Amino acid sequence: MAVTLENISDIAYYQGEGEIPGIRFRPAKMAMGVSAWGMNVIELDAGCEGYPEHDHTHDGQEEVYVVLEGSAVLVADGAEHPAGVGDMLRVPSEVTRKWVTRDEPVRLLALGATPGVAYAPDPRMNA
Repeated sequence: MAVTLENISDIAYYQGEGEIPGIRFRPAKMAMGVSAWGMNVIELDAGCEGYPEHDHTHDGQEEVYVVLEGSAVLVADGAEHPAGVGDMLRVPSEVTRKWVTRDEPVRLLALGATPGVAYAPDPRMNA
């Protein structure tokens, strides 16, 4: 069994249709060859409010976000949850969520899967 080693900065971020200014979305799951859960690194510039508000009621996926660098605010069902380096936030599927940054950028690790269901990649994500 081979070990996969990647540096986050070496994972190309998404560029193309639907790209959001001030946000870099790095498909870490694909880069690492992970097949058991979804995993992305999301970078938001300071003062970014363009992260899409969403929930996962359609697929039941819960997400855990880990703040790797910087700080941001998770707005979940209208309540603000400030988060800094080392903080982990679990968000159930039915909760509407959105990330915003204020004075500094943030780098987040986002992990997601549906409890009790074998992981299947979102076909919209091409993997």
